[in-house]
Formats: sequence, C-alpha cells, structure tokens
Amino acid sequence: MSYPFELMLPTLEKCGIKCDEKAIERLSLYADLLREWNEKMNLTAITDPEGIVVKHFLDCALLLKYVDLKEGARVADVGTGAGFPGMVLKILRPDIDLVLIDGLNKRLVFLNEVLNRLGLSAKTVHMRGEEAGQKAEFRESFDLVTARAVAKLNLLYEYCLPLCKVGGIFCSMKGPSASEEIKESSRASGILGGSKAQTFFETLTGEEQRAFVTVKKISQTPTKYPRVSAKIAKQPL
Repeated sequence: MSYPFELMLPTLEKCGIKCDEKAIERLSLYADLLREWNEKMNLTAITDPEGIVVKHFLDCALLLKYVDLKEGARVADVGTGAGFPGMVLKILRPDIDLVLIDGLNKRLVFLNEVLNRLGLSAKTVHMRGEEAGQKAEFRESFDLVTARAVAKLNLLYEYCLPLCKVGGIFCSMKGPSASEEIKESSRASGILGGSKAQTFFETLTGEEQRAFVTVKKISQTPTKYPRVSAKIAKQPL
C-alpha cells in the first residue's frame, strides 16, 4: 500500500522534526499492520491512507514540536491503544526508552508484533495507568507521559501525573474543546504536583484542530494518589 507522506513531511520539516527514509519505511509497515490487524480487532476507525498519515502519524509527530525530549528520555504512553502517540514517537526517535501501557492485552499483542516487524524495542505493560502509578518501577520515573483519546483531563491527571518524575512533562492530546476541560481540571493538577496547563493548537486538515495540553511536574505526587479506578471515576479531583 502506498501512503501520501507528502501530506506530513513539509510540516514536520518546518517544525524541525526529523523523518528520514528509515522512519518512512517503518511508518509504512506500521500502517500496513494497522490495517491488516484492524480487520480482526477494533484498533481504529481511521483506515484510509490519507487519514492514517494525517490524523494518526502527523498528529502524533507534532507532539515533538511542544516537548523537548533529551537523548534516551524515558517515555510512557498511557492507554496506548493502537500505539498512538507512543509508537510514532519511537519511530521518529528510536533513542527513547518507551513503555506502552494498556489495560487490554490484545492491543499489546498487536504492538509487540509491530515492534518485532519494525526492529524496534519497547516495553509493553498490561496494566491500567493508575495501577502503574502505584508500582515502584514506574512511579515518578518518566521524563514524558502521554495520553491520546483516553479520558477527560481531570481523570487523566490522576492516571498520568504520578508517573511523571519531578521536572518531567505530561502531554495530553485533545480536540478543540480542551480549554473547557482545562478549567475543570486545574485543581487536580495542583493536588497531584502539576503546574498550570499550557495549551497549543494545531490545524491538521481543513478546520480540524488538535490541542496539545502540557503540564510540568513541579512537586512529588502525594502517596495516596493515584486512587483505584472506581474512586477516580466516582470522585474526580
């Protein structure tokens, strides 16, 4: 299958995001595997070549415009699903130490196949984000934590900020209504050790907007957080 990478490359170049021939080759294979596996399990509603390139690959790649990742940075993608944005970040930045976290094991089976076929290494963890946040090997150990299309921000902060190290960044990828969610969740960020959120908007195609909401971890998360999933849902911060 041929994919229209010309729809994303000029934008990435303008943003200073490197996408070489090897990365294009890996993105093409990733797209092929996504379409193939999507026929037997629900990974994405977007399966046309242009949609995959713009709404998945370009969308995820633009995160690198707003987060400065050091060489070998430790990155967690919470609720990774089909691997967005984590897998795209790994393809563009093979040096990162990536952990893909998801509560549905069959998605991780798919991602392990992708990693194997692409010749890349990352850790896949069958666990919910709030469970990982209470594990010593993951808690406050990541330079960057990401989440895309997972939950509202006031819930996401509790899933994700406990995983960020102090000085690290949490970046959530949201639609154009992000501003309203930010207002509702500012208290949660402060309780969990996060800064005031910064929001950056990008237009992907036509008038469709994507918001990148970034929060810096400025102090340790109190040990009682994250709470269990049911409590987070019932009594959001």
